Amino acid sequence: MGILMSTLPPDWPGNFWWHLLVLTLLLIGFLMTSVIIFIWMERRVIARFQIRLGPNRVGPFGLLQPFADVVKILTKEDIIPSRADKIIFWLAPAVAFVPVLMILAVIPLMGGLALADLNIGVIYIVAVSSVTAIGIFMSGFASNNKYSLIGAMREVAQLISYEIPMLLALASTVIMAGSLAVSGIVAAQSIPFILVQPLGFVIFLVATLAEINRTPFDLVEADSELTAGFNTEYSGMKWAVLYLVEYSEAVIGSVLITTFFLGGWRGPFLPPIIWFTVKVFASFFFILWIRSTMPRLRIDQSMALAWKGLLPLALLNLFITGVKVVFWPALSPWIAIPAYVFVTVLLVLLWSRLLRTRRPALGS
Repeated sequence: MGILMSTLPPDWPGNFWWHLLVLTLLLIGFLMTSVIIFIWMERRVIARFQIRLGPNRVGPFGLLQPFADVVKILTKEDIIPSRADKIIFWLAPAVAFVPVLMILAVIPLMGGLALADLNIGVIYIVAVSSVTAIGIFMSGFASNNKYSLIGAMREVAQLISYEIPMLLALASTVIMAGSLAVSGIVAAQSIPFILVQPLGFVIFLVATLAEINRTPFDLVEADSELTAGFNTEYSGMKWAVLYLVEYSEAVIGSVLITTFFLGGWRGPFLPPIIWFTVKVFASFFFILWIRSTMPRLRIDQSMALAWKGLLPLALLNLFITGVKVVFWPALSPWIAIPAYVFVTVLLVLLWSRLLRTRRPALGS
């Protein structure tokens, strides 16, 4: 408990090689454990939203259902389409999964507990997160299936469209913190940035949902249109890796929301790692809430939201943040927070009215 409550040194638990080995194992364990809990949590939570029971047969409260799914997947036949590009078909799941682990390397879990504290951590995260989309595009392209290819092309379209407002939202937090290091951004959040950057948080949340293909942006594998999207032709363990990528991206999305806008590991009374974990699962619960509430967008609606909605709002947010930091750096939080919230609500309402499309009258 003493270790949990303390701020650990940057090289914990010792020299470079011990630090590399222990932190790598901890991060992999954190990711795999979170994925298992997220799978169970998504089924149970959405079941409650939909007035169902959800998985409740395998283990108490259905807790062993993810493990039963693993056993089932291991027994599935691994089929490769005869006309698929077999090398790319094999490589695609690995290319999609590796960047997820690479992003965790720069996330401070508690105090100095990070595998690598880069002074350009934000740029690193933005660059590495784009690689997963390449793996998904490879899987759709190599399948020699029209549905898979359309799903893969949608992934690339969403990545290009939503990466820009996401980067601008992160730039606002960088300006507030005065640092590109992820640890520096967490250290600057004596007040969580969700309060002093509410518009940036909304933009980042929406862009993150689009980047990780969560509802209402799950157009990459829209079952009503594309059978199963980019992974239609996958089965067995390769399908399992792509399934793992889906939930690993949900973990990373929740981790990034926690780190950049909820203060990361910071919090009173409880150990830092507990605060970090609670915030990550609270973020994922909010993502599930959105999935249970909102219908899937059309691809044209998704593109319009990115280019006509989020991009102008992100530019405005960046301008407002720059003006505040340059001209009123010592502005009291009691004034800044209500002002930011008011501006956020006003801009979102005004922009939504501008973007609202009117249906043509019947017979016109």
